[in-house]
Amino acid sequence: MTIKPIRLRSRVVAFVILALVGAAMPFAASAQSASVPDTKTWDGLKGDVFGQKPIGDAGGIITIDAPKRAEDAAIVPIDLHFKTDAATGRIKAVTLIVDENPSPVAAVFQFGKDAGVTHLATRLRVNAYSYVRAIAETEDGKLHMTQTFVKASGGCSAPAMKNQDESLASLGKMKLRVFTAKTPGNEPMTRATEMQLMIRHPNNSGLQMDQVTRYYIPAHFIQGLTVSQGDRLIMSMEGGISISEDPNFRFEFDAKPGEDVKVEAADTEGKKFQDEWPLESSSL
Repeated sequence: MTIKPIRLRSRVVAFVILALVGAAMPFAASAQSASVPDTKTWDGLKGDVFGQKPIGDAGGIITIDAPKRAEDAAIVPIDLHFKTDAATGRIKAVTLIVDENPSPVAAVFQFGKDAGVTHLATRLRVNAYSYVRAIAETEDGKLHMTQTFVKASGGCSAPAMKNQDESLASLGKMKLRVFTAKTPGNEPMTRATEMQLMIRHPNNSGLQMDQVTRYYIPAHFIQGLTVSQGDRLIMSMEGGISISEDPNFRFEFDAKPGEDVKVEAADTEGKKFQDEWPLESSSL
């Protein structure tokens, strides 16, 4: 599978532009001072992202876990679990939204038809006290939402953990960890308990300041990501500035022993990265 240049959906592009011009900063300030959850931002936002489509309650189809108060607003762990059975239908896409971020749409994930993804975790920047929402789209086209409120501030403008030279030296390097299965499945499909993909990339938000020059660092982030095994898609992602530095994704899916796992990514500067790992039966 060869990755093609990935263009973000218009809704993601619009919010990234909004972030770069700083037009949403007043919203972040007001959210930070709020002591109770406020849904006004979401009420004005959901139509821009999903149009007139009704959004129902998650109903157990998707759940979200995040710290109520983040230790580090630049790397807030987000943990999603999906219920997929005959009654609920397959989840084909999940949109992650941070209401009060300058670019609220953090990422849109698409899942392969027979990938069987039941768990996905990543790390987000959270710029102000905000709801973090996960909206799942099932095969019938219906939307199901769950949310949690996270107390954090300054995540999108927080200084990078590494200096720019160090980040560029290791740009695009990937590592894949395979965790031993706790419950073996039936051949030829086997439940891979967990895999963790780590990508070296500064994922600059465009709102961070170089501590030496005092100039803003231009936005530079992973824009598209595809994970596949053999010739089948496991998941793909369209990302924005809210994904943390050194993107990290932990996921569970139906793996086929003996078929390589391949990852392809592209960033906003047109750079492409890829790697491939064998998946032995003994790893599952």
